[in-house]
Amino acid sequence: DHYHNIGDAFVFDSSLKLLNFSKLEPLKIRTPTDADIDRYNAEYDYAFLRGSNYVHAAMDWENAPRVLSRLKIPVIAFGIGAQAPKKGRLELSEATKRVLASIADRSVSMGVRGSYTADVLWSLGIRNTRIVGCPTVFRRNDPTLRIDLPPLERIKSAVFTLRREVGGDYAQDTTRYLDLMRDSILALAQRFDLSVMAQGEIEEKKVLWGTDEQRASALAQLRHEGWLRGEGDAMEALYASRLFYSDVVAEIERHVSARDLVLGYRLHGNLMALANRVPSVYFTYDSRTVEFAETFAIPSFDVFGTRPFVLEDFWDQGLFEKFNRAYFQRYRDMRLFLTENGVDHKMVDETQAVLDQRKAA
Repeated sequence: DHYHNIGDAFVFDSSLKLLNFSKLEPLKIRTPTDADIDRYNAEYDYAFLRGSNYVHAAMDWENAPRVLSRLKIPVIAFGIGAQAPKKGRLELSEATKRVLASIADRSVSMGVRGSYTADVLWSLGIRNTRIVGCPTVFRRNDPTLRIDLPPLERIKSAVFTLRREVGGDYAQDTTRYLDLMRDSILALAQRFDLSVMAQGEIEEKKVLWGTDEQRASALAQLRHEGWLRGEGDAMEALYASRLFYSDVVAEIERHVSARDLVLGYRLHGNLMALANRVPSVYFTYDSRTVEFAETFAIPSFDVFGTRPFVLEDFWDQGLFEKFNRAYFQRYRDMRLFLTENGVDHKMVDETQAVLDQRKAA
């Protein structure tokens, strides 16, 4: 009965896969006691803030400014990002500015997801940023990862990463956003063995896991919204047999890594595919998705552009070589970010990894 974006769990799980640690505890950011604060300062080497969309006008930090002000250990941001408004410049609350300044003061560098976020922080006087993208794409800790496209005719199975819940704060035209997503799913389902992967939408979870009453209610809501269109609708047929969701990160990873192609609207769902050497194409629709595509040079289709989506336009090894090069550079940036912040980690020297790979070949 509630929305839960499993993409946040991707980032947390992926962060842990990069780190060496003997002790881990969630920081009680809402209601820590004095004893909790003293224990954090005495027993831990650092706190980290997993990457997410924290820098936007509506962000509510609740008790975080007061808690962070009492921590003496470094507070390290793992790929945080800024969300641009549809119109005008980004206006941030004083609380957000204080939190960001506090994190910057408590770390050698702040990990941000891309140039736009770095520019926002620069305008606040924060200079110690390093562009690292997102831990999700590094979750296999593979410095030599690359995408090598097979011939398109060999692509048989695909996943479309669904993001049906959307508001005007993310999409400049929600009708076009949804219509294009629906049309793209149906067109791709005619070409490939396609599964539709949700990442927390309530109705989709009820269709898969709900009681008979919940499932009927969810289907009625989806029909009312026009996403499903009754008997004979091809999308209804996909929902009956090709809808996928899991609350377990490892199950989602197994699902996408077994496919030949992953594409769609979900930022972290697409990153999960790339991390497993599965080709992916981004559908970009806001500053977050554009920033990720730019940071990693991921082939991307502008949902609000004038051109139709044609998969063949993106099935170009030259485009994915740009991703391969950007990934190699960002892997190094993430490794250096962890090292310079004194974080014990598992990431390896990417240049040495290439030399070792050549020797083995």
